[in-house]
Amino acid sequence: MSRIPAQLPLGIGLRDDATFDNYYAARANAPLVEHLTQQLKPQGEQFLYLWGAPGVGRSHLLQAACHAASDVDKRALYLPLNDLGHFPPLMLEDIERLDLVAIDDLECVIGRKRWEEALFHAFNRLRDAGKKLVIVASASPRQLNVVLPDLASRLTWGVTFHVHPLADDERLEALKLRASVRGMQLPDDVGRYILHRGPRELGELCRAVETLDRASLSAKRKLTIPFVKSALNW
Repeated sequence: MSRIPAQLPLGIGLRDDATFDNYYAARANAPLVEHLTQQLKPQGEQFLYLWGAPGVGRSHLLQAACHAASDVDKRALYLPLNDLGHFPPLMLEDIERLDLVAIDDLECVIGRKRWEEALFHAFNRLRDAGKKLVIVASASPRQLNVVLPDLASRLTWGVTFHVHPLADDERLEALKLRASVRGMQLPDDVGRYILHRGPRELGELCRAVETLDRASLSAKRKLTIPFVKSALNW
């Protein structure tokens, strides 16, 4: 079987760096990461629901789950509804043939009858086939304004986790982990400077680390505050 996750004809793929190895969970998010990494095992939860504010790594976690599925020769599909919600929900047909379905940005289609009905039926087919589903949204199941009562009920069936934002010291550790995965050493003072000077969203900060990686390789320089200022035009 191919080790490549199932992909949509629309070209939606996975980021190479969206893995569990470079996701810093901290104590608050460790239980949900544990459930995600165990989901495809026989004793794993069939349905997980994650919710949290933008920038807490929700999409990273879903894509990491798909990468992990591929690593054990399972077929997974990542569906970011922020990008796909303007299409009819035809991509939900026959998804019970997959081992794992990861649905992102659920709130983008809530309130739309055709999508809610398609999600309800897809949920039932996945359940009956014994396949795994993980959903991400901006709010908990009971806080979403779901119109279809049957779908609202289904969303409460699984184990629900709040994806907590990281504290500043944890954000520093997350940046250091991301740098380490890329083969860089990020000193604490440089990391704190990036946190103070850079964007608030962790994803944007991680992209800054990627830029620094390319710049440091090109210039053959270690990460220092003056080098960061120059490389990022700060």
